[in-house]
Amino acid sequence: MNDRTTWTPPPEVSREEALAISKEVLGGRDIPINETEDIFRIKCLGLDWDMGVCVFEPKSPEDAARGPDGKKIGVFVLHGGSGDFKAMAPLARIYAGKFGHKVVCMTFPGRHYFDDPSRDWPGDTIKPDGSVRTPMWLRGEHITPDQYDVVSDTTKRMRYGTRTVARAKPGSNFYYRMAAWPAAFEDGMREAMRRHLPAGEYSIYGTGHSTGGPHIFMMCQRVPNMVGVIAVEHSPFGVIQAKQHDWSGALGKIAGFERVSQKPDPRSDPFNELYIRTWRDLARYRGPEALGQEGPAALMRLPWLMEEILDAWEASKKRPQFKAEYIITHNVQASLKAAAEATADRLKLSPEDRAALVARFCSYPHPVPGKKVPPILFTITKDSRDHSADVYREVVLPEFAKLPMAPKTALIHLGAGVHTYWKPEEGLPVGAAPIAAYLNHQAIMSGYFLP
Repeated sequence: MNDRTTWTPPPEVSREEALAISKEVLGGRDIPINETEDIFRIKCLGLDWDMGVCVFEPKSPEDAARGPDGKKIGVFVLHGGSGDFKAMAPLARIYAGKFGHKVVCMTFPGRHYFDDPSRDWPGDTIKPDGSVRTPMWLRGEHITPDQYDVVSDTTKRMRYGTRTVARAKPGSNFYYRMAAWPAAFEDGMREAMRRHLPAGEYSIYGTGHSTGGPHIFMMCQRVPNMVGVIAVEHSPFGVIQAKQHDWSGALGKIAGFERVSQKPDPRSDPFNELYIRTWRDLARYRGPEALGQEGPAALMRLPWLMEEILDAWEASKKRPQFKAEYIITHNVQASLKAAAEATADRLKLSPEDRAALVARFCSYPHPVPGKKVPPILFTITKDSRDHSADVYREVVLPEFAKLPMAPKTALIHLGAGVHTYWKPEEGLPVGAAPIAAYLNHQAIMSGYFLP
């Protein structure tokens, strides 16, 4: 392995180089690994919450990788806005089975399907009777249709098409769960890392795909042994993501083609609205990806493209496919405050405790004042819809550089891959995942993340 004096993050990795790295990684030694599910219960804000994680680690302690700080390498992984731990399993198996890392894949609160040992969600997100799929925050607890109204939202059709949301009714269990989940997510992540990647034994490198990214950043200053962020197709702090969202709506390019010029409205998602995903969410990614990979001629096969999208949805709907995290990922302060106020009302908090809870919720999209953000290595793919090199160079990296204690940052732009970077493509049977894992392992072992 190269040492810290000879390896630096490459700004660009060509497609040819990506193919060679993938072939080298996948053709290398396979480390025998164990995969273990852990479901544990926490109490947060007066409610019980069940959390689900899957742990991937070498079977033999001799295969456990150690970084240059002498500690074992732990990778804490969050999925993106549509998924659960299963979505990140291909990546986790590469980190554990090729590099000897211990990987903890956590499912967002409410998305671990406790009712079936397979953890696959049944049916579709919108049911024939008009009701919708809802979270499972506690084993044996189900949100019933009388706790919400189903609403069609056409205000964001340029980005999403027609959105379906479940609006929780005030006073219902659904309403109070939707108000309290941000704190349960924080506490659940702390407990998952405490249980499986304890301080003193492990150095933790956090990574979150897309929507998972701001929650990794939320924790990177709150968990003392999280020493780095390996940010592959990984959104930044919510306060920076909101600026990225504004900028990229009007500017930027995808594979040399200008984006549609339309500055989006700021997010204003109410905390009690659950977004129910459909095939449209695959379409909004597949369109730009086809543009980048095939050029404008992709529109000439639109019926075929739609068949691919609908076929992919049949497989994708086994994952949770609902979302409520915009209030953190896009720094919707009014909704975070309202969620904290609703929780304070339920708990009948004193004015002092109410103010503290509001401050806690509203802090989630921001860096913690007075604490340094650990080093960050950003990696983006060639045909990503949301993560262009332009937006990183013009918005994301400059915003991190403005922080009072600016963290070390670097950006790697891959010449292959899409936003779902483990998605197979020609010559890359696990997409760009082996390339990203290889580069992150190189960065760890080279000392990039050392103080």
